[in-house]
Amino acid sequence: MNRAALDVAAPLVLIAVLLAGWEAACRILAIPSYFLPPPSEIAAAAIDGAPVLISSAWNTLSMALKALVTASILACGTALVVALNQTLEKAVQPLAVALQVTPVIAIAPQVVIWAGLAHPERAIVALAVIVAFFPIFSGALTGLKATDPDLERLFDLYGAGRWQRLWRLRIPSSIPFVLEGHKVAGGLAVIGAVVAEFVAGSGGAQGLAWRILESSNRLQTARTFAAVIVLAIMGALLHAALRMAERSILRRLRGR
Repeated sequence: MNRAALDVAAPLVLIAVLLAGWEAACRILAIPSYFLPPPSEIAAAAIDGAPVLISSAWNTLSMALKALVTASILACGTALVVALNQTLEKAVQPLAVALQVTPVIAIAPQVVIWAGLAHPERAIVALAVIVAFFPIFSGALTGLKATDPDLERLFDLYGAGRWQRLWRLRIPSSIPFVLEGHKVAGGLAVIGAVVAEFVAGSGGAQGLAWRILESSNRLQTARTFAAVIVLAIMGALLHAALRMAERSILRRLRGR
């Protein structure tokens, strides 16, 4: 077996072993389904509720993507402005850090009220933006400041202006950092959307978080697990898509 096939087979074998152990433990110990359902029951629940789960997954993903795009525009724009003024950077940086370390669940109820109880999707997107903002902002700002000193001296030698230095040196140098920030922010946007929907406690958004709440309240644990698994798969696919986009963009830039 070649290396590539082994890399693919190894995690699949591990997952199969874990699922088999889980199934056997549930059956041998006669664990009640409402407490811990076996994988076979979860798979059946996922198949039975596939249309609803797919629709809910799309609702959650669409809100997370809206938040990611909004956070990207705000974070990159703020980083560009801040990078041009060191005093402004010192003023904005503590606020950005404070926003990052504040638990989103602590401000979620107030954001839901501001957005309007009839429009929970607005609050969900806004809270996901807050969660996704800092990784992109931090990556962009770090990249704008991480230029090669030799290239800086070369630009000084040719008498490059402030804007020439920004567009021809600092922005191209920041692209790998910005892309890495987007990879982190993509997962955080999904987490922010799910947490916000939990706090909203309304079925108006009809996302995966609502399906989890709904099935948990009815002690339909298999459906809860099915929704969580769909959520995990969705997050993994989003991360993979962002990773592929990162590789494609960097390959083109390095080729040029």
